[in-house]
Amino acid sequence: MDIAATIKSNPGLKTAVHRMLIPRDSARPRLWVRLLLNRFFHTRQQGAKIGSRTRMDVVPFNKFDLGRNSCIEDFSTVNNGVGNVIIGDNCLVGMSNVLIGPVTLGNNIILAQNVVMSGLNHDYRNVNIPIRYQDVSTAPITIHDDSWIGANAVITSGVTIGRHCVIAAGSVVTKDIPDYSIAAGNPAKVVKRYDEVLQDWIKV
Repeated sequence: MDIAATIKSNPGLKTAVHRMLIPRDSARPRLWVRLLLNRFFHTRQQGAKIGSRTRMDVVPFNKFDLGRNSCIEDFSTVNNGVGNVIIGDNCLVGMSNVLIGPVTLGNNIILAQNVVMSGLNHDYRNVNIPIRYQDVSTAPITIHDDSWIGANAVITSGVTIGRHCVIAAGSVVTKDIPDYSIAAGNPAKVVKRYDEVLQDWIKV
């Protein structure tokens, strides 16, 4: 049995290790984790950049990978506490984005300003327990290559956005979007698709 499996199988040990890495009632790892430990577990490819004012709430027990020539701009928050955050090559994560794993971005993706995507959901079913103390569930968000997510868009857990898609500014995406589509609205719906025969974008 490896070390990770041993820790996960022992609730007391798991809690103790978690407290060593992250203070109680906080999402931000301790300073020594951010400055020292994470560099041995996470990957930043050549040319990758993270703004100096970006909040990196990343821990060593889940993946954080930033691809070649990709950039996370200032005032963004990245959190891999409940799932991996993997960003491909040549991606731009704009200012003030929030990425909470599990999230996977392909290559050549643009996220405009104030985009929020969270693979995490809080349970709320037990009305006798405050929501913040109930369990959480996760479902991965995946965005395929060459897509553009407009400013102030929200991508909810479990959503897959296809290749070369455009998500209009302010949209709330709650369902999968197929390849070569433009989606808009709350909840977002496909409004155009690329027609290979006509070689043009056609209204739906």
